[in-house]
This record gives sequence, structure tokens and C-alpha cells, in this order.
Amino acid sequence: MLLITKRKKIGTICGHTIYAIAETKMIPVPHPTVQSKVAYSNDENRYKKLLCSVDLTKDFFFSYSYHIMHSLQKNMSDNNTTGQLLYETMFVWNEFLTRGIRNTVQNTSWTVALVHGFFEQVKLSISEREFYLTVIARRSRHFAGTRYLKRGVNNRGRVANDVETEQIVFADARDGCPMQISSVVQIRGSIPLFWSQETSPLNIRPDILLSKKDHDFEATRLHFENLAKRYGNPIIILNLIKTHEKKPRESVLRTEFVNAVRSINKNLRGENRLKFLNWDLHLHSRSKATNVLTQLAKVAAYALKFTGIFYCQMTPGIRGLLGYCNSGDNRSVILPSSTIRIRSALAMKRVDEGTEINNHLLGDDVNGDSSVKSRMIQTGVLRTNCIDCLDRTNVAQFAYGLAALGFQLQAIGFIESSYIDLDSHLAREMMEVYESMGDTIALQYGGSAAHKKIFSERRGQWRPATQSQELIRALQRYCNNTYFDGNKQKAINLFLGHFQPQQDKPALWDLDSDQHYFAGKHGSYSTDDSVRPTMRRSLSDGNMLRESDTTIRNMEVTLCKHSSAKITNRRLPESTADIFTCGSDVCHCRHLYNGMVNDRSCEIDQVCCDEHGDSCDYSDALDMDRISSSANSCEEEVLGR
Repeated sequence: MLLITKRKKIGTICGHTIYAIAETKMIPVPHPTVQSKVAYSNDENRYKKLLCSVDLTKDFFFSYSYHIMHSLQKNMSDNNTTGQLLYETMFVWNEFLTRGIRNTVQNTSWTVALVHGFFEQVKLSISEREFYLTVIARRSRHFAGTRYLKRGVNNRGRVANDVETEQIVFADARDGCPMQISSVVQIRGSIPLFWSQETSPLNIRPDILLSKKDHDFEATRLHFENLAKRYGNPIIILNLIKTHEKKPRESVLRTEFVNAVRSINKNLRGENRLKFLNWDLHLHSRSKATNVLTQLAKVAAYALKFTGIFYCQMTPGIRGLLGYCNSGDNRSVILPSSTIRIRSALAMKRVDEGTEINNHLLGDDVNGDSSVKSRMIQTGVLRTNCIDCLDRTNVAQFAYGLAALGFQLQAIGFIESSYIDLDSHLAREMMEVYESMGDTIALQYGGSAAHKKIFSERRGQWRPATQSQELIRALQRYCNNTYFDGNKQKAINLFLGHFQPQQDKPALWDLDSDQHYFAGKHGSYSTDDSVRPTMRRSLSDGNMLRESDTTIRNMEVTLCKHSSAKITNRRLPESTADIFTCGSDVCHCRHLYNGMVNDRSCEIDQVCCDEHGDSCDYSDALDMDRISSSANSCEEEVLGR
């Protein structure tokens, strides 16, 4: 029996305490029928050692009364979830270990749900007013593992390094006023294709192997259907992998990813269509003339225009009711409609079935109280990825979080304009939180702290010092991936129940790779949710598809410091193609900026024509490679070549 013997408080949400684990203890529960045969065997001791190698005192957290495995919006809307169902979420890592006792006693009184990832809460201030910023990263237990042993997608649409990041902002209530709280969710996850990289002591950058087994992109479609069910539509994809390479590597995945989105969108209409943004962050980060964070801020504002944020008001007396009872029938406590007010996104938005908010929680003020703000909900989500979904992805998530913070502070009435300068103290303090999150997730998945060249340069850190740090991290990651990740993956598989030891069957350490597991009482071989599919080398330079360059469009978002930044809720035309196509084989698209983000208003002039001079329709699938100003294009074209 694994017991948590000491805990430590790490934060509070709506009056509910969040804890981390300080100490644990494994206690044997002897039984005469198995004690003599199994308890002291070498295999049993080896399994126990593997199980204990999953350090519960690092990056696991829980709450007795708050559904920490769910987002704030989910908790405020879904009030009928029983204790048993709470454990079945993708973010409860001890679901398998607690399943037996929960099924036997038919409640969750004896167990706590553990979430793995990152949690940090800090107190910040603006204009002498204090508020709390909470950043939570929840790692999925499906297809979980280490960098080279878990890549891409599996047959059920689960992807590697699947992490939900939630940013919560709230301020304490004063003078009997309602507490105001806001949250926004974004996600990261591996490219949802069948691909892999095989580790080798002789190759620090293993080749990318792309499998063509899924010709219809069925697994990719399942992945995005799951996202739509969890978050609603639209799903906005920000792909940060390289587009210009001497030897095609990452660009091979980019081509196939675009093909997958194009295939999936053929059967989707309107806001259900996937929106695909592609920007080579590595290329532009090498250009001194390109401000990477400024460009990513535009993408963040573009995404927030469609998804919105979550906001509500709660009276101080009922803050403690938000959560669930950890005993008895485990029913969540329903918040009375007269004590909660939820504000709507800048314009009223339709809520899909998968994210429907209970009407009694979203009801307008029946008494006509003008001080109560209208309701606000988030529908849809931004999904960011690079190759590992670690370093470049974390930079993009910070940019999105900073843009969202402006709208959150505006919603709770702390600022009039949602613009937050990148050089402000808020941006610097928030960058530290996201750096900490990036390091934590990178250590869990990649084996080293995150690369943060862009953050270091933003702080003005000495370049040689930054380069030496990056080299050390690269070597740490290489050593861990090559020599230690095998045992780490075995421990994760044992902890999550993806492998279950059985007598007269091969032991976990006797299996050749992470592809084979036992499942079921009879010990038959089967593939499970975490099985890594067999890969083969595919798509050489000669058969890469040529794609038309497309551009960022319809970004009607003001980001200038002297004007109030606003999110418009105007949808793109439903007739718009998600993958840019023209009548001819060759299409030249040029994105011209009449000035970067500065004191003047931002004007974007888009010019797009094919070889016949005909204009092309706007697209929901946008290539951001020419997002920089025309003055920088020469240097970037050299880098591209």
C-alpha cells in the first residue's frame, strides 16, 4: 500500500487548498497465501523498486475538495460528476492503482486523485492592486512516457506529451463584493501522426521515421474529435516546426500534417473546421530583426478572438462550495444560481454539446442588478506543438498566456486596456512562471530542463553564457534519452497499469521494447492505449509534396499600447478553404506589413495572387513564414536557403 504520509500546501483555488506530496511510504499488507511464494522473490523486489522509482514527491498534486483534474470552467459547469467518474479522467495518474479499492468499497473515501504535471501560484500586483496568478499543467496518463519512446499518436487518437495548461487569475473579494475569477486553457501535444525516432549512442539527432500505415488519417481524426468534445470548436493548431531544411526532417512531418488537416476538413463545415497556423520559430528566432514574442502575441490575439476566456463572479460566502464531497455518495455540491454570475465572451457564443454550461449557473441576473457582469465562457482551444512540444512550444504558450492575462485582468476590472507590454514587470514575473513550467515538463518528458534561448536573450543574458547552458542541457537530454529512459518508461508503464505482471509470463524487463504488453486476466498479448506503433522510414526528399505558401489572414486584433486591445468575435466566412489552394500549381503569396507593432495602429496589407494574376480566397490554414516585415525578408530568405 502506497501512503502519503506528509503533504505541503502549494496554493488555493476558490477557498480550496491544493497540496503537493512531501513524503510517501510503502507498507506491505501480508497475506499467508502469497507471502511465502511472491513477497520475497527477486522479481517482486525488482517490480517494487521500479514502482518506487516514480517519485510522488515531485510534480504530483491533489486536493480533498476541489476537482484539480478539471479546469475551472469544467468544474463550474459539470456538477453531477460522481467521485468514481472523476478518477476516469485522463489526468488522474493513480486511476489504475486505486481502481481495486474504489470498486470494492464503491466510493472514493479511502483514496485521493493525483494529478501529475506542474502547479504554481504567485501573488502579483498592478496599479497597487494585488491578484493571484495560478498556472496548472496537467499531463495525460494516456500514451504517457519519455521523449523517444513515446512519439506521435496511437490507434485511439492519444498523443505523446499531451499537456493541458490552465491559467487562473483571481482577486480576493473586498467589502462584501463578489470574488472575480477567470481562467483560460491551452494545450500542447505531439504531432498526431504515426512517427518515431530511434535512439542511438552514435547519433545525437536521430532520424524521424514516418509511417504511412494510416492512409486515411483515422487516428488523427480521432484525436481532433476528442479535442472538440473536451473543449468545443474551433480547434486552432499552431505548428512551430521547421519549414526550411537542407535535409528534409521536420519538414516531412509538416507536409504530412497539412495533408492530414486537409483530409479531415473535407468532412467538416463552419467553425468545426480545423484552423492550421504554421510558423518556423527556429528560423525566425535566428533573425535579429524579428521579434519572436511580438509575432507570437499576434497569433495569441488571433486565437483568443475565436475562443474567448472564462470569467465568473462568486460571493465570498459560497466560494468553499465549489468542489466535491470526498465521502458518501460523492456528489458535487451545486452552486445556487443566485450566488454566481458568469460572464460571456465579448459576444454571445454558441456552446457545443461537449462543453455545455448548465443554465442555472449561467443565468442572467434575474433581479436586474446592473453591477453583475454578463457571462463569459471559453469555447475552442489553441493547440501548440513543435517536435518535442517542449522548448519552442513553451515560448509560444508564454506568449499566449501573456495575451490572455491582459484580457483576464481587463475582465476583473484591474486594467482598462488588455495590452501588457513585454518589458513590464508583469511580463517578467509571468515569464519566470512559464520558464519554471517549461523546465518541469521538459524534465518529465525530455530528461533535462527546457532550452530557453529566447527568454535568456529577452532578459539580456550574456550570449556565451546562454550557449553554454544550452549545450549542457542538450548533453543531459541526450544521455537521459539514450541510457536511462528505458527504465523510466518501464516504471511509468507499471505505475499507470499499462503493464500488469503475471506469473508464467515474460517479465517487463524481458520485453524487447515498449511495443508489447500483457492485458487481461488470461495474459494474452494485446496492444493497449500506450503501445508505440511500429515505424518505418518514409517520405524522402524526392517525394515530399510541394505546398503553396500562405499567409496570416483576418487577424483583426489591435495590439498597440495606445489603443485598447479588443478581441472581435467575427467568424471567418464558412466558405473559406482551410488549406490554401489555387487553380495553378504554383502560387506566390506575399504578406506585407505597413509597420510592425509600435505606437501607431497596426495595418496589414495582404497580397495574394497565382501565376495568372488572379486573386485567391482567404484561408483558415495559414502559413506564417512571411509574418515579418518586408524589410526583413532578405535576411530570412538567405536563412531559408
